[in-house]
Amino acid sequence: NSLVRTGCWGNHFSPSFSHVPAFFASSRIFSRVPTISSELFSSSNTGINFEKYDDIPVEATGQNCPHHIESFQDIAMGDIVMSNIALTRYTRPTPVQKYAIPIIKSKRDLMACAQTGSGKTAAFLLPILSQIFADGPGDALADNGKYGRRKQYPISLVLAPTRELALQIDDEARRFSYRSRVRPCVVYGGADIGQQIRDLERGCHLLVATPGRLVDMMERGKIGLDFCNYLVLDEADRMLDMGFEPQIRRIVEQDTMPSKGLRQTMMFSATFPKEIQILARDFLEDYIFLAVGRVGSTSENITQKVVWVEESDKRSFLLDLLNATGKDSLTLVFVETKKGADALEDFLYREGYACTSIHGDRSQRDREEALHQFRSGRCPILVATAVAARGLDISNVKHVINFDLPSDIEEYVHRIGRTGRVGNLGLATSFFNDKNGNITKDLLDILVEAKQEVPSWLESLAYEHQHKSTGRGRSKRFSGGFAARDYRQTSAASNPGGFGGRGGGRNQSVHGGNRGFGGGGFGNFYSSDGYGGNYSHSQVDWWGN
Repeated sequence: NSLVRTGCWGNHFSPSFSHVPAFFASSRIFSRVPTISSELFSSSNTGINFEKYDDIPVEATGQNCPHHIESFQDIAMGDIVMSNIALTRYTRPTPVQKYAIPIIKSKRDLMACAQTGSGKTAAFLLPILSQIFADGPGDALADNGKYGRRKQYPISLVLAPTRELALQIDDEARRFSYRSRVRPCVVYGGADIGQQIRDLERGCHLLVATPGRLVDMMERGKIGLDFCNYLVLDEADRMLDMGFEPQIRRIVEQDTMPSKGLRQTMMFSATFPKEIQILARDFLEDYIFLAVGRVGSTSENITQKVVWVEESDKRSFLLDLLNATGKDSLTLVFVETKKGADALEDFLYREGYACTSIHGDRSQRDREEALHQFRSGRCPILVATAVAARGLDISNVKHVINFDLPSDIEEYVHRIGRTGRVGNLGLATSFFNDKNGNITKDLLDILVEAKQEVPSWLESLAYEHQHKSTGRGRSKRFSGGFAARDYRQTSAASNPGGFGGRGGGRNQSVHGGNRGFGGGGFGNFYSSDGYGGNYSHSQVDWWGN
């Protein structure tokens, strides 16, 4: 062995790699550590129903699109990746994985639209880690030691809009890099930056980050992107909706990151509005567009119910729903405001329900604890604002309740996508009243497209809006709000149909006394160290980390 231990940092010695090829140890699998195995893989594959994926349609467009795979064994990803896939108990790839993995392995740029919860995180992590294991650190190895570990040069960067999503991606990266020398790290706002810097200084090959915190780290000289070969933008539309475009452009275009064509770039999201697809031309080169399932629609695995409920009746109606579905069923309740989340949590607690809440004003520690209590079932009711609407990977959510409907139909789609995940059946109930008139037409379109029961009063309201708002603007539903196909194959002509406008009042004769299911009540229906790295205790980490 030509390794010479030249120093010790933390729990790992820093070897000299002057006589070691770049691919050193890339294919070596280290011994399992039972405690870490249990931590990383105990909840893997929970609630996933792969059998229901067989009929989901997939469309891939672009020049020379690689052929899809039917099993993980159909493509070479190396022993490390394959052993960790086995530990996750994934029996076969989901549709997005069948297509995305060979596309990424073929070094093609990718824009992928897939149902939330479809397995898209693994779809990009598996091939990226496979290539990192095969190719080694390259020039990043020398530069990672240039500043005495004070500055790290990750080989792969994954950008995510929220802290919660970044942490979930990091958890997946830890699983798939287990028993290897690759070390994932995560940085995000709202947490101790000093601790994150210390974690980075232990080594970072795959970095998961929110845009704002990454820019901060770059400006502090802690992160360099000179050798970033793989760039992933997850929930890309959400990042732009949240105003992160300047930070994203700063990271991608105005620093030392390799330009498109030299790096490989992937964009993943549940939806890609036309504007996002146009923007993608700045980041992607000769990309494959991948549409999985009914892109731009809600899943037919989700039963959607829209109920007319006056503001003053919402709390009592919520109690009726919770009693009908059972106190132990994982239920996600969305409200519009932080104050509303706290107030509703207090109300439910006083009514004897084990519940918790999550919103932007809660500390990061409180948010993580709330999510842990919800996932574990100790608090099976989670009251949330929109901060939790995107990217949260919580298995087995049985019921999503829109206590307050959003004003944007895309937000509605993302909220109810917390249930019915990965082929499973879910339920979404939305409280509708006079305040929600602006979403009427789009909501009707969603229900019809997903073959859901449509209340007669909603049809009547949509008809009223159609005639009142003609000429006021286009409905987002028909103005590119959802991308069902590769925009490169469509014309820029305006889309037909669709009506914007504001909501009007409720016609009492239309709604009658029914609480919103278009026939009958709801009772019968509702009764129903861990961060990659070296785990072999040999005190030698891959590539000197």
